[in-house]
Amino acid sequence: MASNATVKCPPPMKATSNGVFQGDDPLHFALPLLILQICLVVVLTRVLAYLLRPLRQPRVIAEIIGGILLGPSTLGRNKKYLHALFPPQSLTVLDTIANLGLLFFLFLVGLELDPRALRRTGKKALSIALAGITLPFALGIGASVVLRGTISEGVSQGPFLVFMGVALSITAFPVLARILAELKLLTTDVGRMAMSAAAVNDVAAWILLALAIALSGSDHSPLVSIWVFLCGSGFVILCIFVAPPIFKWMAQRCHQGEPVDEIYICATLAAVLAAGFVTDAIGIHALFGAFVLGVLVPKEGPFTGALVEKVEDLVCGLFLPLYFVSSGLKTNVATIQGAQSWGLLVLVIVTACVGKIVGTLLVSLLCKIPFKEALTLAFLMNTKGLVELIVLNIGKDRGVLNDQTFAIMVMMALFTTFVTTPVVMTIYKPARMAGSDYKHRTIQRKKTDSQLRLLTCFNSARNIPTLINLMEVSRGTGNREGLRVYAMHLMELSERSSAILTVHKARRNGMPFWNRKQDPNPTQIVVAFEAFQHLSHVSVRPTTAISSMSTMHEDICNSAARKKVALIILPFHKRQRLDGQLEIARAELRHVNRKVLEHAPCSVGILVDRGLGGTSQVPASNVNYTITIFFFGGHDDREALSYGAIMAQHPGVSLNVVRFLVEPRLDGDSIQLEVDDQDSPEEAFFAEFKRKVCEDGSIRLEESTVSNGGEAVGVMRTYSRSNLIVVGRMPEGQLVEALNNTRNECRELGPVGNLLILPEFLGSVLVVQQFRSPLTGNSLNSLMTPTSEGEGEGEGESDS
Repeated sequence: MASNATVKCPPPMKATSNGVFQGDDPLHFALPLLILQICLVVVLTRVLAYLLRPLRQPRVIAEIIGGILLGPSTLGRNKKYLHALFPPQSLTVLDTIANLGLLFFLFLVGLELDPRALRRTGKKALSIALAGITLPFALGIGASVVLRGTISEGVSQGPFLVFMGVALSITAFPVLARILAELKLLTTDVGRMAMSAAAVNDVAAWILLALAIALSGSDHSPLVSIWVFLCGSGFVILCIFVAPPIFKWMAQRCHQGEPVDEIYICATLAAVLAAGFVTDAIGIHALFGAFVLGVLVPKEGPFTGALVEKVEDLVCGLFLPLYFVSSGLKTNVATIQGAQSWGLLVLVIVTACVGKIVGTLLVSLLCKIPFKEALTLAFLMNTKGLVELIVLNIGKDRGVLNDQTFAIMVMMALFTTFVTTPVVMTIYKPARMAGSDYKHRTIQRKKTDSQLRLLTCFNSARNIPTLINLMEVSRGTGNREGLRVYAMHLMELSERSSAILTVHKARRNGMPFWNRKQDPNPTQIVVAFEAFQHLSHVSVRPTTAISSMSTMHEDICNSAARKKVALIILPFHKRQRLDGQLEIARAELRHVNRKVLEHAPCSVGILVDRGLGGTSQVPASNVNYTITIFFFGGHDDREALSYGAIMAQHPGVSLNVVRFLVEPRLDGDSIQLEVDDQDSPEEAFFAEFKRKVCEDGSIRLEESTVSNGGEAVGVMRTYSRSNLIVVGRMPEGQLVEALNNTRNECRELGPVGNLLILPEFLGSVLVVQQFRSPLTGNSLNSLMTPTSEGEGEGEGESDS
């Protein structure tokens, strides 16, 4: 009889197998199956992220899509696959690891939020945030009434209304920050407003979600919900009074440049787990405890950096993607079928977009924000992400959302986030090159006593001493209008949480590094620039470029145009080893340098750093440098010589100028002589320079006559001990054609620069390109990426 039938439950999985040779199937054991699941998820999400990169989509989009693909919506339709890789008895382990990763990720999200910044939020941002919550929340309640009358019949009314309101009113703060950085909007007015409003929105969303969870308990007594909410509030208040002093005490014992004591890291991570346990016991989910502790950790100093470094790669790289698979396994898009379901999906998407966009737009216009900026802000605030999925998953687990409603809400989150980037790129393009009509784009100019503006770029503290010493010799004498330097820190934006912490620190883009009111904990870079400005007559204004390395050149070129600089100085992608050889430090910098050389609105120099003045700043009174310029001819050489003439004005600089002339001989590998026109710009420029030499005793001019490239190299070797050698990137003349075949390892340095990076030359090298628009001939061909990116032999071909 049917009543006597028994259902056989699958046995629980053991942790590890004995191996295939003893007859065990690894997929029937928890650990090997979990490893396979993690590898599958990581590979799929990374491939999707790579495919979506041209569309500038945040990685969360790839992770959501990857989760849906692995679930019953697509691959999961094959039951054999689903039961092999995601059997029901493995889901408990999968969900546990996913939620553990999510716990620590929410701790990192809390680290991104600065309570002090929230207190400083202006009235505009606060009004926009409130409007972006209130109207969508109200429309979400309206949409929930329609859903309850159709596909969500029988669910508890109160919790369902609140969950729908929260789901539609959320703005994903971490995702928004990455979109802003990717679109280079972080330091614009729109970007700053969006970040401030999203931070307020994020905190409000967590409070509303706590309320929704408190209301969604299985006990129908309203007293239980009240107790949950009161205990949760008491936990937060207790943390606010207890946690900050302890974290501050730990942070004070962690000093810059020293390793953070392991006991502090372990204690903090244990406290995160304990806070998660307490909030889970209260009944408002373990994630809240982790998030609250993250918000209360001090945001400055090495302690926070060490926490992020220890946690983020393992959590964000391996464990967090499991949460998207866990969500994907619950998402079955096939449940959205029929005109009614698709109509409800459209209704939810329209409701979500209208609520956020209209609410934000109206308040922005009332705050007198221009329409285009207000519309951009409205679409940015419509960004969803991981927090949205957390809300939906909690609602699904609590029985508030059924399968069909859950699938509709996931598709809504995916759509609203996906369209944000292309829409914003269409309606708002602030990255257009500014100041394109400025006058002094080169160092060579008629009015030599006008102000010189430089944009010096660096990507690590190692470059700072050489840059500061170069600034010192570039200021010449005090009778000029002066030197203004913009020091740009090149910081790569990655998908790591620490990149968002970096974003927050750099939102004061263009503000002085040494403004202690803004930066109470200056780094060694800050102190170095501060000391230099105080000791010299140079105005140093820092900026920060936070971007992916593939688009970093846009930030550099746009900043140069806005600041109207005459010369951009870039770091070489190699650094010197102890044996004098150069090794690759950041291969991506080579791409950046090539793109800047091609698109720069002014002259460009690449600095090969071999320690100009040593490893520390040299005081002006102690400067004693020998600087050498090799002059072959052409635009770039004239620019290098013009820069050298400015350096020669410094009392501590001795300038050697070596002009190479061609001896007319026809034997062997010698070259033919072409007679220069005495009235050419080359001769006129050099005649004017000779006049300066007669007036300035610190300049020594040598005209060296050679008959071939080998003799020219021999002359250059006699100056190998110079502190700094300045050359043009693409000099002109028949002698240079002979040098072209000598060495061509780094084509962007040109023929002479390639020789000067040999270990026999001991000093730093500055390779200069004079502004010309557009670049043509060998100047452009030398920037083309070769078929082989290898060094040396792989790039030995000469330009045609």
